[in-house]
Amino acid sequence: MSRIGRMPITVPAGVEVNIVDNLVTVKGPKGELSQQFSKELGIECNENVISVTRPSDDKKHRSLHGLTRTLIHNMVEGVVNGYSKTLEIDGVGYRAAKQGKNLVMNLGFSHQVIVPETEDISIEVPQPNQIIIKGIDKQKVGQFAAEVREKRLPEPYKGKGIHYLGEHIIRKEGKAGKGKK
Repeated sequence: MSRIGRMPITVPAGVEVNIVDNLVTVKGPKGELSQQFSKELGIECNENVISVTRPSDDKKHRSLHGLTRTLIHNMVEGVVNGYSKTLEIDGVGYRAAKQGKNLVMNLGFSHQVIVPETEDISIEVPQPNQIIIKGIDKQKVGQFAAEVREKRLPEPYKGKGIHYLGEHIIRKEGKAGKGKK
């Protein structure tokens, strides 16, 4: 049995879960999420506890078991608390600002990089070198943060670019430091 898959998901107060033909819909204070899961697995909600069962120990069923449970747990967590990713910008003259619903970044290019906010994702810029991306869907928040980071990946020599908060950038020595040891 999957250790993650057999763990029950407790539904907090104020969250409504509806399961019809493995289409799970979760409504909470922050919004609503729905996702279709494999028909082969059993998903049940009894007395504010969601459980996921699998029909056999096939490799496919074992892999789907833990995945399905984790995705449902992320949906419940998202509509209650939401998810956020924090990005930092390093570099001389590199900065970000919020103009209306757009994130405007100066990243050392000859032009400004503009990223529009979507209806699922909200962007905050508390400081010129910090970007906070928030939403209720964990996958969409992570994908949007990766797309913003991709605009100027951190380079290994000086560490300039956009990186996640707490991310360790592996640094390289330059040409001048090659002979010294």
